[in-house]
Amino acid sequence: MRTYPINSAQAAARIVALTLVADGNVSSAELDILDRSDAYQQLGISRPEWKLVLLEFCEDLLEAQHSTCDEACRIDPWTMSQLMAEVEDPMLRLRVLRLCIAVAEADDLVTDGESIVLISAVENWGLHRQMLREPNLPRERQP
Repeated sequence: MRTYPINSAQAAARIVALTLVADGNVSSAELDILDRSDAYQQLGISRPEWKLVLLEFCEDLLEAQHSTCDEACRIDPWTMSQLMAEVEDPMLRLRVLRLCIAVAEADDLVTDGESIVLISAVENWGLHRQMLREPNLPRERQP
């Protein structure tokens, strides 16, 4: 598996790409959510650069002996932690996690493969609290 510089747009984009392919199926809803959320801009990468990262990641998966492609593309825990370690910046981690959640929820079905990526990000990055959404509570009215 190739490496990227720490906190690079490519390292961050690869984790989003991992979520995208984690269930073995890239849906149009998942791609649409990336477009609608300006994911490329949030990651600091152009759309063509994003496509290159996705292509290279898929090539790496196919070449890796530690991955299996049964119904989903799975990565062993050690490799997963290595990928997560390339993103150290707390704000970038949170941005990537939010994009990964959006991708995973885009088709209204969070698969086991997608859950594994989300859980790995949360555990490796210590973002347990950020996984919980704040409820949409009405604001108190001021007199």
